[in-house]
Amino acid sequence: MVSKPSRLSTRIDFDADGKQLSYLQLPHSVHRSAYGWLPVPIACVKNGEGPTVLLLSGVHGDEYEGQITLSKLIGDLEPAAVSGRIILLPMANFPAGKAGLRTSPIDGLNLNRVFPGDSDGTPTPALAHYIDSILMPMADYLLDLHSGGSSLMYLPTAILGGAQMTAEVRQTKLELGRVFGAPYSFLFPDGQGGNATTSASAASHGVISIGTEMGGSGTVTPDCLRICEGGVRRVLRHLGVWHGAIGADEAPAVESRMLTAPSWEYFVYAPDDGLFEPRVELGDEVEAGQLAGYMHEPATPGRAPAPVHFEAGGVVICKRIPGRTERGDCLFHLGIDLED
Repeated sequence: MVSKPSRLSTRIDFDADGKQLSYLQLPHSVHRSAYGWLPVPIACVKNGEGPTVLLLSGVHGDEYEGQITLSKLIGDLEPAAVSGRIILLPMANFPAGKAGLRTSPIDGLNLNRVFPGDSDGTPTPALAHYIDSILMPMADYLLDLHSGGSSLMYLPTAILGGAQMTAEVRQTKLELGRVFGAPYSFLFPDGQGGNATTSASAASHGVISIGTEMGGSGTVTPDCLRICEGGVRRVLRHLGVWHGAIGADEAPAVESRMLTAPSWEYFVYAPDDGLFEPRVELGDEVEAGQLAGYMHEPATPGRAPAPVHFEAGGVVICKRIPGRTERGDCLFHLGIDLED
């Protein structure tokens, strides 16, 4: 099926050499602006022949480390140090980024759950359609920068995708994870997000993609930011698309601990509504059956707290931040060492 043309437009010429800074113009007719458009920031730096790397952040608007990383990188990139093309969307879901929300305040949708999108849809599917139909076909590599956002906190981690990939792609991603040089790298089990994510879109176009989960909790930490900045720049140098100097703020690469979760048993979810009292911390090694914490309901005097246990063992790589919790919220997830 031939995809419909995108309703979005931009003044950037992706085939032209040089550094271009502009916006994707997403038509948005509302009461205060009958013929208006939403300005989704975009940059393109091209010089001669070489690979094309697409860099995304702000796919979830409350994840800030990547947005800062790409904003700083846009300022530093110059065509003379580029061999190929680098395309950057620092606030890929601009409405969500402006509001500081995971999902768009306009249509309530999660950009990372609506690919390949819909050219005739509301703003979020229309953005996904542009990324999938216009930008992905140009790209050889995708770096999609995430963090835990408002509800989760991660150890600084490079995300290498899900379990379903060819051996060749897997080895390439593992290599990029080592080059990124975060303390941890992680392979998710299949299922979360299905075929509607940026990584699924990349795979459908033959694009090699990696991402991050870099801190979170609705804040920015200096360590996570330095790790994210250093990792992105090392990957760009490794791919040969950028020859920029090492910056003073770049955290040096470390030997990344390669982790995976073989199934969703390595994720812990709230069994009921209430206040969650955690009994472990990020980086702790836990065992199957170990106490993860308690669910409390202060509104019912005298009710005993309900214990929550880990179904599997591993290292705690992610934890929930808000204490007020609803049934089905993710409380922790674990990783175990990846076998080559």
